[in-house]
Amino acid sequence: MFARLKEDIHCVFERDPAARSTIEILTAYPGVHAVLFHRLTHRLWGWRFLWLARILSHVARWFTGIEIHPGAQIGRRFFIDHGMGVVIGETAKIGDDCTLYHGVTLGGTTWQAVKRHPTLGDSVVVGAGAKILGPIKLGNGVRVGSNSVVIKDVPEGATVVGIPAHIVTRPSKPGAKQVEMAKKIGFDAYGQARQVSDPVAQAVDTILDHLHAVDAKMEMMCQKLKQSGIDLEQVELPALVVDKLEDDDPGAVAGPQEGKVD
Repeated sequence: MFARLKEDIHCVFERDPAARSTIEILTAYPGVHAVLFHRLTHRLWGWRFLWLARILSHVARWFTGIEIHPGAQIGRRFFIDHGMGVVIGETAKIGDDCTLYHGVTLGGTTWQAVKRHPTLGDSVVVGAGAKILGPIKLGNGVRVGSNSVVIKDVPEGATVVGIPAHIVTRPSKPGAKQVEMAKKIGFDAYGQARQVSDPVAQAVDTILDHLHAVDAKMEMMCQKLKQSGIDLEQVELPALVVDKLEDDDPGAVAGPQEGKVD
């Protein structure tokens, strides 16, 4: 019992730079309180003291703002940071060394008494406000971005963001130097990996680059035709609205600008 408590305190020091002392963690961290309550209620649930387990979990929810069903299975060194609004359903399974932030929901998608809540592997980080719904599986080391809605399985080591969530970084096998550096810089808070590239944004950027290249070629063709003595009619382009703040009026927005191509 005390060994598990020592692990819980140590993992808070590792994952929350705001933690100053052991007494502060034991008295002012509702995520730790919720986990301690859950260990008691989960044991009562296993002993079939179902009503008592539910009542105690309800008391824990009232004190901490965190709702964990007594039937949920939670691994070691589980940390809920801030905690308010976290909901973990009855058939949810959480591996070791996982981190959840405030507003996270591990919810079900059916009213039938079956496996209906998510399964999280080891070392999963779920950002604030994220929703993971249904009997899906998140592999080891998965990161879920803040406010994402995950409704499909996520492979090991991937990072997902968005509604519905999509993968923005693919699993990879880091080398020894990468693992060592990851330990030095710590985990990525709120499940958002550094320098994550969104494939949707990449696609838009690629399209814009292509349009710029086409525009440059068209301009070159117009110049060559002019040099050959061929005059082209001026074509009015659609109005282009550019949001631009004026120096003398921070609230002003520039109006439509018309352009012409020779």
